[in-house]
Amino acid sequence: MTERTLVEAITLALARTMDENEKVLVVGEDVGIDGGVFRATAGLINRFGKDRVRDTPVSETVIAGISVGLAAQGFRPVGEVQFMGFIYPVIDQLLNHASRLRTRTRGRITCPMVIRAPYGGGIHAPEHHSESMEALFTHIPGLRVVIPSSPARAYGLLLAAIRDPDPVVFLEPKRIYRSIKEEVEDTGNAIALDKCQLLRAGRDITLVSWGAMIVETLQAAETLSTEGIEAEVIDVATLKPLDAATILNSVEKTGRCAVIHEAPYTSGFGAEIAARLAEYGLTNLLAPVRRVTGYDVTMPLPKLEHYYMPTAARVVAAARESMEFS
Repeated sequence: MTERTLVEAITLALARTMDENEKVLVVGEDVGIDGGVFRATAGLINRFGKDRVRDTPVSETVIAGISVGLAAQGFRPVGEVQFMGFIYPVIDQLLNHASRLRTRTRGRITCPMVIRAPYGGGIHAPEHHSESMEALFTHIPGLRVVIPSSPARAYGLLLAAIRDPDPVVFLEPKRIYRSIKEEVEDTGNAIALDKCQLLRAGRDITLVSWGAMIVETLQAAETLSTEGIEAEVIDVATLKPLDAATILNSVEKTGRCAVIHEAPYTSGFGAEIAARLAEYGLTNLLAPVRRVTGYDVTMPLPKLEHYYMPTAARVVAAARESMEFS
C-alpha cells in the first residue's frame, strides 16, 4: 500500500467516487485549474473534465445554493469552501433548504450533497482562516457533521459522506493535512458514519476528541501511561448524529472522562458530550467531566496562536485532576 497524507486521501476519495458515479460533481472557488487552495482537487479537472469539476464565482452562498439544486435533481455535488471562516453564508442554504428537503417533500426528495471545508488553527493563518465552529452545524436537524483525524479515516469517511443520501458537512483539519502519513489503499471501502472510533484501549479515564486534536490526545495518553494511568482514546469522527453509546460504554468502564477540542469553551461540542454523560451516565462517573478546549476569544493572529491551542500537557493535567478527584 502507498503512504498518503490526509489531503492526498481526500483527493483519492473524490476521484474514486467520481469514477464510480457520474453524478458526483465537484464545485467551488479555484477547485478546477488551480486544484483548490490546499490542492485537494488537484488533477481532477484533467481527469473528469470541466463539466464535473466547476470553478464557481467567489461566493460561498452560490456554492451551497448550486449544490442544493444539483442534489435535488439527482446529482451528488461536493462543494468546497476554502476556509471555515468563509462558511457562514453557507449556513443559510444548509439550514433553510438542504437539511429540510427530505421533510419538506415527505421523503420524495433527498439532498445528497457534501460541503467540504478546511478548519482549525495551528498553521499561522490570518483572521477568518483558523476557526473551529463545528458546533454551529451540529445544531441543525437533518445535517451530518463529520471530521476525520487521519488519512485513512479521511478516505473512508469521505466515501461514506458522498454516498450518503442526506447533506453532510465534512470538516478537514488542515493542521494535519500534510503532517501525518499512513498507508491508504484505494479499496473503495467506506467507514461507517455515525460511529465513534476507539483508537486506544484503557481502564482509568476516557479521552474524547476529534480532528487534529486527536494528535495531542494520543500524545497525552502515552504520557499518562508512563505514570500508570491508562487512558482510553475515542475519536468521535461523526459529531452529528453522535454515537453516544460508545462514549457511555467507555465511561462505564473508566469512570472518568475528559473532552478535548480546539473550539471555544462555551457551547463547544464538548458541552453536548458532557451533558449526555450527565444525563445517561451520571452514576458511572467518579469525577466531573473535564473539558480541555480553546478559549472564548477569537483565534489569535499567528504570534499568539500557540497560547490558544490546547496542548498535550493541558490534557495530561486535566486527566491528573480527574484521577485525584474524590
